[in-house]
Amino acid sequence: MTDPDPIVERLTEAGETVATAESMTGGRLAARLTDGAGSSAAFLGGVVSYATEVKISVLGVPEALVDDHGVISAECARSMAESVRRLMGATYGVSTTGVAGPDTQEDQPVGTVFVGVAGPDGTDVRRLALDGDRMAIQKETVAEALSALGATMDDDGGSSAGRDPEHPTLG
Repeated sequence: MTDPDPIVERLTEAGETVATAESMTGGRLAARLTDGAGSSAAFLGGVVSYATEVKISVLGVPEALVDDHGVISAECARSMAESVRRLMGATYGVSTTGVAGPDTQEDQPVGTVFVGVAGPDGTDVRRLALDGDRMAIQKETVAEALSALGATMDDDGGSSAGRDPEHPTLG
């Protein structure tokens, strides 16, 4: 599921909301979630935390976590998703962090991406290895983030129902 409209419709019908914390997608996920009319009933807002300092000062990602794991990590994606969920008071928080290219970052190759989804039943993180140029990686990350959000919404009570077996979560 990558079309945002069904996700926004499901959130709205359930009286649930979503917020985003984006790094390497630069606001593209928030833009996709707000493409359809009526999205304001479900989308609360987002933080584009492109700079590490913003991840720490605005989202509250612990500096020690950044020092220990870097910003291109499952731990950072988890913290970003949980932080934006809490900050915005949303049902779900979705985060993206990774390397869109053209250069490597933190010894991570181009295309290394982490997508986090925090919800009422916990937080899941997906590690992705994407190919393509910068724009293609960003576009695919948005599609994967929407898919992860949809899977989390399907996942009632922590089971693996609705999860994409080709992109296992890191728990």
